[in-house]
Amino acid sequence: MMDGASLTTAPAPWITVIGIGEDGLAGLGTEARAEVVAAELLIGGDRHLAMLPDDDPRPRLAWPSPLKDLRPAIEAARGRRLVVLASGDPFCWGVGTTLARWFGADALCVHPAPSAASLVCARLGWPLPEVRIITLHGRPLALLDRHLQPGARLVIYTDDGAAPAAIAARLAERGFGASPMVVLECLGGPREALRRGTAGDWDPRPAADLNTVAVELVAAPATDWLPTLAGLDDDAFDHDGQLTKREVRAITLARLMPAPGALLWDLGAGNGSVAIEWLRAEPTARAIGIEQRPDRLDRARANALRLGVPGLTLIEGHLPEALAGLPVPDAIFLGGAVAQAGLIDQLVTLLKPGGRLVANAVTLSGEAALIEAQARHGGDLTRIQIARAEPVGPHLGWRTAMPVTQWAWRRA
Repeated sequence: MMDGASLTTAPAPWITVIGIGEDGLAGLGTEARAEVVAAELLIGGDRHLAMLPDDDPRPRLAWPSPLKDLRPAIEAARGRRLVVLASGDPFCWGVGTTLARWFGADALCVHPAPSAASLVCARLGWPLPEVRIITLHGRPLALLDRHLQPGARLVIYTDDGAAPAAIAARLAERGFGASPMVVLECLGGPREALRRGTAGDWDPRPAADLNTVAVELVAAPATDWLPTLAGLDDDAFDHDGQLTKREVRAITLARLMPAPGALLWDLGAGNGSVAIEWLRAEPTARAIGIEQRPDRLDRARANALRLGVPGLTLIEGHLPEALAGLPVPDAIFLGGAVAQAGLIDQLVTLLKPGGRLVANAVTLSGEAALIEAQARHGGDLTRIQIARAEPVGPHLGWRTAMPVTQWAWRRA
């Protein structure tokens, strides 16, 4: 035994999670099948439980709605041989993620089957690491919009048989009607079928409820598609002039540093441009925007929906009162109320260690507050000056925007 080393033994798993495909019990490996045979309680969707023999007398529990109601039922079964049946790979948009969050990974013994995404790539010859896997199951169709860039290959998990036609219509509406599209029904089972076409001329007849959609995106020449890199054109947003302008926004997002799972507070969110670009940059990031004007909140909400990030949380309120009870942020953008007495000093205490605070000011009082903040806390001060060529009679001339003073600070 190594000197100074301490050995710990992980607790024994007490929940067995088995991925099952359309080929049913016959497609399970030896160990997974033995676990099903030995189970004292079986939990799964109606489709999964229907794969068991009709004369199987063991108790079964179908997914409840909402799914959170399943947690106490599983807790109550602790000590029994418990098997949860899931579709394909339980950790590819499956229930495995939820169970691990509730009970911890050590509680689970997992036997995955191929995911729908793996089966799609196997059928179409697509490299799995190069596709974007999206789920629209129980989620708004607007989530698709964030991923609409030419050349992208999308594998889309759907809700039901009407979803492929809705996806095709959305793609055509956004200028991607020429995109080849494949609907793969009942993958991995005896009823497997493929339907091919393009989004613009898609046959609207319903598919099987169990389907996955694959799209290789092709944009019409005039399509105004949007990148996920920060710095969208100002006209991409509906706004009333209260907007962090394109070049300043790109610099601001670079200092805020979007990261997986990170939470942004966008304070003085205006029409939502910074929070929206934060979410577009990293699909697992989160953002809360706080704005005191209801009309701007309405615009921010509409902008988020149109630009593919409907998960943006928006709160009407004044600072700092509206901060009460919010989850601790990884980054804060202060685009308004910069000169409000005591606000910056309060914000620096609310960040997580390693968190970033970026504040922009265009007024002299705001600039003075940022200079004072830098003197007290350190960080970087930057003057951002942008000029754009605009018509001057029959010619072009430089029209200079108001200079922006930016303070960027990182908590140790």
